Amino acid sequence: MRPTDFTPFYRSAIGFDRLFQMLDQASGFDTENTYPPYNIERTGDNAYRITLAVAGFNSDELKVEIKEQTLTVSGSKGAEAKDKTFLHRGIAARSFERRFQLADHVDVTGADIQIGLLHVDLVRNIPERMKPRSIAIGASGTGAKQIEAQIAGTTAAAA
Repeated sequence: MRPTDFTPFYRSAIGFDRLFQMLDQASGFDTENTYPPYNIERTGDNAYRITLAVAGFNSDELKVEIKEQTLTVSGSKGAEAKDKTFLHRGIAARSFERRFQLADHVDVTGADIQIGLLHVDLVRNIPERMKPRSIAIGASGTGAKQIEAQIAGTTAAAA
């Protein structure tokens, strides 16, 4: 993949510097670890759910943290019993750390583990000042009549 220079956008796009920094860092995503597999789904207009397949982990071995708009889900397995002998080991119950970059105003509302799947629920809380609103338009005729009356009154007084 050829690197892209976002410098021209920095000059004309105010407030989007964080987006361009993330795009600059995107070249490292191809080599990122793919364990554990996950889904991201939209569950409502402003609600999302991240589901991670965490087979072999219980809730005590998992940790969900948020710091500076980054959601980090990590799992750490303790030492296994030495008396187990595997003929085939297909369940990869190894330690992991998975990070998700969250948009502004996205909050984690909860996390739950069921049948080997960790569900992290998110909601986007848009502040009132950012929601669309209607602006009342005043009548244009009232201001102009007042000015004409004042001009006519001064001309009559001067005469």
